[in-house]
Amino acid sequence: LNPWDVMLCVSGTAIACENALVVAIICYSPALRTPMFVLVGSLATADLLAGLGLILNFVFQYVIRSETVSLLTVGFLVASFAASVSSLLAITVDRYLSLYHALTYYSERTVLCVHTMLAGAWGVSLCLGLLPVLGWNCLHDRTACSVVRPLTKSNVTLLSASFFLIFLIMLHLYIEICKIVCRHAHQIALQQHFLTASHYVTTKKGVSTLAIILGTFGASWLPFAIYCVVGDADYPSVYTYATLLPATYNSMINPIIYAYRNQEIQRSMWVLFCGCFQAKVSFRSRSPSDV
Repeated sequence: LNPWDVMLCVSGTAIACENALVVAIICYSPALRTPMFVLVGSLATADLLAGLGLILNFVFQYVIRSETVSLLTVGFLVASFAASVSSLLAITVDRYLSLYHALTYYSERTVLCVHTMLAGAWGVSLCLGLLPVLGWNCLHDRTACSVVRPLTKSNVTLLSASFFLIFLIMLHLYIEICKIVCRHAHQIALQQHFLTASHYVTTKKGVSTLAIILGTFGASWLPFAIYCVVGDADYPSVYTYATLLPATYNSMINPIIYAYRNQEIQRSMWVLFCGCFQAKVSFRSRSPSDV
C-alpha cells in the first residue's frame, strides 16, 4: 500500500465523519433553516461527499482497477471539492451582504439570493466533475496528462484558474468586511463611550478571525493549485501527494470554523446527544455577520 494513499483515505474518513455530524444536526433541527445555516449545510454536504470520494478512490484503486471507475471517482472528487470551494465563496458573499445590507438581510430576497447562489455553485461544480467523464481526460494520450491523472493539463489549468479567481474574490470581500467591521466597532465605541483599548480589542478580534479564515483556506489550497499549473506529469508523484493532502485538510477544518463554533449548532448538539437542553448552559445566538 502507498502510505500517501492511506493518509488520504484516513483524511477522507475524518472529513466524512465530521461533516456527516454537521449535516445530521442541521437536518435534525428545524430551527436551523436560515440562509446562513443553509449555506453551512451546503458546505458540509460538499465536504462530506469529498471525504466519501477519497475513501471510494482508495477502495477502487486497490480493489477494483478500472479506467471507467477511475474517471468516475476523479470526477466525483472534482465536483465535490469544487462545490466545497464554491460554498465557501457563497458563505463569504452572504457575510458581506449581511453586513452591507443589514436592514434588509432578513427578507425573502435574501433566501432567493442564497438558493440562486447554491444552485449556480452546485451546477458549475457538477459540470466540472463531468468533464473528465465526458472525454476531457488523458487515458488515450499520455502526453496530455497533468500531475493529477487522468486529468489533462488544460483541465487542471482551468480548475486552478477558477480557484485563483474565487480566492481573489474572497480576499476582496473579506477586505471589505474588515472595513465594515472596523467602522461599526468605531461607531459603537463613540456611542457607548468605550475606551480606546476596548475599541482596539474588538476590532483586532474581528480582523484576526477573518485573517484566520482566509489564511486557512489559502494555505490549504494554494500550494496544490500552483503546483497544478507549474508541475509536469513526469515529476515524482510524491509532489502531488504532498500538495494534495493539505488541500483535503481544508474540508477537515471547515466544520470547526463554520459549524462547531456556532452557538445554535452547539445547542442542537446538546439536544441531539443528550436528549434535552440544559438550561444552566448559556448560549448566545450568533447573527450571520458574526465572524
